Amino acid sequence: MESMFQWTYPDFLIEALARHGVAPRPETPPRIVRTFVRDLYLFEIRKLRDRRRVGEIAKGDYVGFVVALRKRYMPLSLTPAQWEEICGPD
Repeated sequence: MESMFQWTYPDFLIEALARHGVAPRPETPPRIVRTFVRDLYLFEIRKLRDRRRVGEIAKGDYVGFVVALRKRYMPLSLTPAQWEEICGPD
């Protein structure tokens, strides 16, 4: 029989995830949520790189776009273990 662990996502993480349309349920493990958000980030960084390659973004402006993107994906600065620690039981 599989136990259903209930995760408690802190408000700051819920708010950051909501900006990307992500709303984890209490039974959703943090590692799965983090992997999903990481995949979204990878999609966006590749899209940004492609825009730079075709000249849509000037070379001198590219770093600013990357920094802004990283700030939007702040939850990825936490390791998977940190996600589990902050979302685990008190």
